[in-house]
Amino acid sequence: MNIEEFRNHCLNKKGVTEEFPFDETTLVFKVMGKMFALISLKRLPPQCNLKCDPERAVQLREQYDGDILPGYHMSKTHWNTLLLDNLPPILIVELLNHSYDLVVSGLTKKLKEELLGL
Repeated sequence: MNIEEFRNHCLNKKGVTEEFPFDETTLVFKVMGKMFALISLKRLPPQCNLKCDPERAVQLREQYDGDILPGYHMSKTHWNTLLLDNLPPILIVELLNHSYDLVVSGLTKKLKEELLGL
């Protein structure tokens, strides 16, 4: 999966915005102001960081050793780094959805209602 395909999947989700809060090469996707995905526009091969349930994160790192790693510059417990060229696109989309859903589940009641209204 390339960066543009990844970006499109992110932006097709409800309530998502994109920005460059850290630098000009790290694109961050947020749902209702909360990060759920980051992707480097510079690193090769392309890689992204996605939020993940801690137990599942460990399982994925073992199953996809070298292609799914502890989150680069993120909490190693709650974030994974995925090497996009080495993973099936269907898995990347599944993990992107998982990250989005985790963040949405942690939103306040007010933000969840606002998201539903979009």
